[in-house]
Amino acid sequence: MPSLTKKMTKTGTAFRTAGTLVATAALTLALSGCTGTDTTAPSAVRARPATDMQPARFGAVDCREVKCIALTFDAGPSEHSARLLDILKEKRVPATFFLLGKRHIEKYPELVRRMADEGHEVASHTWDHKILTELRPEEIREELERPNEEIERLTGRRPTLMRPPQGRTDDTVHAICRELGLAEVLWSVTAKDYQTTDSDLITRRVLAQSSRDGIILLHDLYDGTVPAVPGIIDALKERGYVFVTVPQLLAPGTAEPGEVYR
Repeated sequence: MPSLTKKMTKTGTAFRTAGTLVATAALTLALSGCTGTDTTAPSAVRARPATDMQPARFGAVDCREVKCIALTFDAGPSEHSARLLDILKEKRVPATFFLLGKRHIEKYPELVRRMADEGHEVASHTWDHKILTELRPEEIREELERPNEEIERLTGRRPTLMRPPQGRTDDTVHAICRELGLAEVLWSVTAKDYQTTDSDLITRRVLAQSSRDGIILLHDLYDGTVPAVPGIIDALKERGYVFVTVPQLLAPGTAEPGEVYR
């Protein structure tokens, strides 16, 4: 921004300052996913167990008894995903992957299969990362159906979870998700790894925000993220956390289509 000059009046400066604050708040709102949507906490889901719960994969974990936390990765697969899967396998940590269709599932189908084969939860982050609240209902439906179909074709299992781009959702999105059998999952921890390639900073941000039942948002397509993952895992394990997928975090309850979880 250009420097302020003496010719600016106090009134003009005040208006500019207010405008900047509003714009910054709006941007923060978009990136955090805090859009005023009613959300349900994992502990509330566990309090109303489902009767048709499927056996937990990647080992039986009861988050009513232990301190659980979920690692989630958006916008893959990417060129970094194979290394990430190696790390998760070595450290015996499951994750939830919210995958993009265009240029990602299309480009790395073998990584989608590997994610599922190695016990991770494979979910949707839409086809082309369009902001769902700005689309017509038929466009929302297409953004959600296309990745579902591709993931099911590759893994044999249709996703039951999705994450709306930027956390932007509304009643129309909820209704279409309910129709398609999808629950919406937001997050409680963000490293804002789209802003930096500093792996140490990413690690510090995650550790500073983490707490029981946390849902950690990371992006494996950014250069600084995957190198931060081993340190995040080790530090949180030292604090007594057990890593789980999002469905394991909610068990013995289950995510309901059309509902939003954080």
